[in-house]
Amino acid sequence: MKTLTIKLTAPLQAYGNEASFERRTSWPAPSKSAVVGMIAAALGMRREDERIKSLNDLAYAVRVDQIGKTMTEFQTVEWKPGTRKLTYRDHYQDAVYVAAVGSEDEELIGKIEYALKHPRFQLYLGRRACPPAGVLRIESFADTDPVNVLKNMPWQAEKWYQNKHKRKAEFMAEIIADANLLPDATFTRTVKDRVESFDPQDRCFGFRLTAKERINLKNPCYEQKSQDVMDYL
Repeated sequence: MKTLTIKLTAPLQAYGNEASFERRTSWPAPSKSAVVGMIAAALGMRREDERIKSLNDLAYAVRVDQIGKTMTEFQTVEWKPGTRKLTYRDHYQDAVYVAAVGSEDEELIGKIEYALKHPRFQLYLGRRACPPAGVLRIESFADTDPVNVLKNMPWQAEKWYQNKHKRKAEFMAEIIADANLLPDATFTRTVKDRVESFDPQDRCFGFRLTAKERINLKNPCYEQKSQDVMDYL
């Protein structure tokens, strides 16, 4: 299997789950459907393109490297003439994630890598108001799956965030993946996160099983306080 990693960072990110019209919440990490949508946009697929469904077969995992703060905005929406409503939308501020997709079809991964570097359509992190913070940082790895790549990749948080935790030698990061990639996980959850259609007139999602695991990442900014005050004298 060949795996591609994508560092996702921006001032705001939002990965909406099912919600009412008035309140739209966000998953605490990028959903597979959001990453599939971004890949489809990079490849030049329109929302009605049936080929998007085949991207559900990509192996998927994501690691939370920098925990963002929740921000809620409100908008006034006129959903029919003379009728207005306040809607509330949640976003995550200053979060950093590393998403990983894998496939036995190495040619497909190569096409995805090229497309993400030369996208046909605008890329965004969840919602249209959340563009990436610059050019995406992408790496490819041969003969390994997304979970193993994320377990061995150095901590990708911003330097200020690493410094914030400099008294700790390690940072505990969470990996959320397709359940078959974490067969020994003790926590699994079914989420409505499989793309059936992005058509604005018929948006539809199916279910997939996910699993979670926590790992420790070395903090490069770790400072042992004066050799722990010279081993407490």
